[in-house]
Amino acid sequence: MSDIIHMDMGSVQLAYTIDGPQHAPWLVLSNSLATHRDMWDLQMADLTKTHRVLRYDTRGHGQSSAPPAPYTFDLLAGDVLGLMDGLDIGSADFVGLSLGGMTGLALALKHPDRIKSLACCDARADAPEIYQQIWPANIAKAQKDGMEAVASPTLERWFTGAYRDDPLNAEHLKRVRDMIVTTAVDGYVGAAACLLNLDMLEDLGTITVPTIYIGGTHDPAAPADVMRHMAEVTKGARFEEIADAAHLSNIENPAAFNRVLTRWLGERTLVASQ
Repeated sequence: MSDIIHMDMGSVQLAYTIDGPQHAPWLVLSNSLATHRDMWDLQMADLTKTHRVLRYDTRGHGQSSAPPAPYTFDLLAGDVLGLMDGLDIGSADFVGLSLGGMTGLALALKHPDRIKSLACCDARADAPEIYQQIWPANIAKAQKDGMEAVASPTLERWFTGAYRDDPLNAEHLKRVRDMIVTTAVDGYVGAAACLLNLDMLEDLGTITVPTIYIGGTHDPAAPADVMRHMAEVTKGARFEEIADAAHLSNIENPAAFNRVLTRWLGERTLVASQ
């Protein structure tokens, strides 16, 4: 894969990589809370066959800088646009998971001219009270004891017990844990503020870009029935469920996830060529 590059955008420095054929259509990948661009490693072999893939670390994550909290989805969407402008990318297909999927929703709602299509994965569009209750304790724990303190409970939410118990998955779990514990506390707290204030559900009906929702059957953070409803209220959208997977469905069941995503992107390319 390509070397990591940094773009200075004034208030933040964003780390990114570019892979895939030089003249292929652009595809932007956006990571979840407490991970970074490497969370997409199991998708890259398939995606770079057809697309020029821009992976970036959300502000406060990976090798991007971590400005003080709080962050907003308008801010995170602005970071994407800044990267695209700096790289002279007029428009691109966009794939985001969890925090990244929500960033994609913000882009689709406010900057539809820049997004050719959206794959919103394992994400929700609102923050009901039971969801909001997760974050103050997690934020306090991270601020007091560091990111190591939130790693184990996070992994329990992100992957099914069957996946975690299988020794064959130990290396993948270690890599995800490493992403969590190396996330800047300011970045975690800043992004968690976005989740506390998540309020896009009532606006989904105004999305005009082609949209697919993808989610794991056992995802407790963005349950399948929640994502199915999001698809129902988004004009022309559909929901695809990834079996035997929880929150990081792209890692827990990459074969199924990749089939759904590459089929979707292939459909978009076919439409664009007609």
